[in-house]
Parts: sequence; structure tokens; C-alpha cells
Amino acid sequence: MTDTNPTPEDGDEVQPVNEGSEATASGPESQVEPETPETDDEELTVQDILDAAQADGLDEEVDAARVADAEPEHEHLVDLKRLSAEYANYRKRTEANRELDRERMTGDVVKALLPVLDDLDRAEKHGDLEGDTPFAAIAAKLRTSVAKLGLAPFGEKGEPFDHNVHEAIFQQPSPDVETETILDVVETGYTVGSTLLRAAKVVVAVPAE
Repeated sequence: MTDTNPTPEDGDEVQPVNEGSEATASGPESQVEPETPETDDEELTVQDILDAAQADGLDEEVDAARVADAEPEHEHLVDLKRLSAEYANYRKRTEANRELDRERMTGDVVKALLPVLDDLDRAEKHGDLEGDTPFAAIAAKLRTSVAKLGLAPFGEKGEPFDHNVHEAIFQQPSPDVETETILDVVETGYTVGSTLLRAAKVVVAVPAE
């Protein structure tokens, strides 16, 4: 009886065949990745944790922690605003003092010219500055120059009397006034900016009794 199964010769490999399965080609394409088993439990998310914390009343602790963290920032903001206000006030005081110093320096310079200006006022009252005379032209230039330096005259007939800036050298009762009023200006007053350089010497009309 002849054996139908050929006997492998020496040197030939015998490849085993698994029963119940089909032979497949070897290689990466033939490898099957294992399937991940499905589970009924879903993974917890961050939102789930926050919701659970809120349900347990932990949200109050979180809010308290946020307030505690915000308090130092609020304090720093208050300090910054306070320092800014102090610096702004310091700048204002410095600028005001600088302006006062400038006015005093200007006043010291132009004060020497006040007698000359007084002479011009007297000459004007006598009519010596009328017309296009050289004297009138010089007077106009001098008055313009001191005005550019900030010198301003004050004191006019008919103005209310102010003891802060007026010096009454004579009082005259008058039935024509109800309050103290300047009747005549003997010597003009001057200011430089907000600085009183000289009070105006005036005759004051007072209400008659």
C-alpha cells in the first residue's frame, strides 16, 4: 500500500497548519489590534467635579478664597491711588510756589519803576500826555513794557472801597452813596499776578448819617 502523504526530505521545513483557522499573510497589515473592552462607567470630567463641589457647599469656600486673594490687590490699588493723589497735590503746591516766587522777583524789579509811573499818572491828569508828543510815546512804551511783565494797575473812581487792597487817606460823607465808595485815587495800586505789590491810596465817600 502506497503512502499518500509525502515524507519531507531532509532539509525541508515543515510548516504547521492550525486547524480551524485560515492561513494569513504575515506582515504589519495582518496584525489585528486588540479591542478595548467597553465599560459602563463614564470618566469624570472637571465640570462633574465642580458640580459636586457646589452641591456639597464647597463653592462658598472657593469664593472666600477668591476674596482673600483679591484683598491684597485691592489694598495695592488703594495705595497707588493715594500716592497718585499725593504726588498731584505736591506738583500743584510746587507749581504754585514757583509762580509766587516768580511774581515776587518780578515785583522787586518793577517796584523801582512805580515812582516813574506815578509821575506819568500826574502828568496825564494835567493833560501833558495828550497828542502824539514824544513824552506821550515814551509813557505808552513804558506802560506797555511793565504790563508785559505782569504789572497791573487798579483803583478807579466809583469802585466800592475794599480795605484789603485800598488804603483810605481821607473819608468824606456824601448823601449820594449808600456804601463806602472811592471818590478819588491819589496813588494807583499795583499787582503782579496774584501778588499785591502796592495798595491804592484813595479818598473814600461814606454814606451821610
